[in-house]
Amino acid sequence: MIVVCGNTKGGIGKTTLATQIALARHIAGRAVLLIDADRQGSAQAAATMRAEGGRAPPLACVPLPDGRQLRAQLGPLAGQHDDVVIDAGGRDNEALRVAMLRSDLLIVPVQPRAVDVWALADMADLIDRAQEAREDEGRPRLDVRAVLNLADPGDNRDTADTLVALAGFSQFTVTDSVIRRRKAVANAMAHGLAVSELQPRDPKACEEIKQLASNVFNVKELANGNHTAIEAK
Repeated sequence: MIVVCGNTKGGIGKTTLATQIALARHIAGRAVLLIDADRQGSAQAAATMRAEGGRAPPLACVPLPDGRQLRAQLGPLAGQHDDVVIDAGGRDNEALRVAMLRSDLLIVPVQPRAVDVWALADMADLIDRAQEAREDEGRPRLDVRAVLNLADPGDNRDTADTLVALAGFSQFTVTDSVIRRRKAVANAMAHGLAVSELQPRDPKACEEIKQLASNVFNVKELANGNHTAIEAK
């Protein structure tokens, strides 16, 4: 299965989500590859920190921020792994477009803030164009799921208003998961760890990431008859 985590809006925690769901899957025993398609290289840095810290098992990660390289290498790499998670840059570029064309699932992190909600129209337009391109190539429609990320703890107006705004976009299916702004997640990323590996353990953070990974992978696998769909040729 190929999953891309991306949004044309930067600063919404997509690298953290991509790395955390890749690690959750990796720790569960899947052969996972994390592709860093963002020129900032934060996902690659997290994987390097994990390796240098001696944490086992290490997480395989390759940098492919160039769209043409990603197009050429994604298929062969996907054929060698159970799951591929792509961290795409926080802007509209060729790598993000290639990833959206060749992936099974797009995760769109959305921070519950007005400026992030305003940017949803741009992402929705890009999704529409990706769906048209997939149809032209005879590919199935891209499964797109929005996830509220970096939300303030507890019930609050920003989260409620963002859910209302997302309901107005037919391009997105909103996941049941809400990822709150928690220090444990940031601390885990700083050491290349899954949040479940961090000590002391934050049960709420662990449960949120666990639920997101379940929303991302388990439902999709059931829809595919538990078959990994690789459309990356």
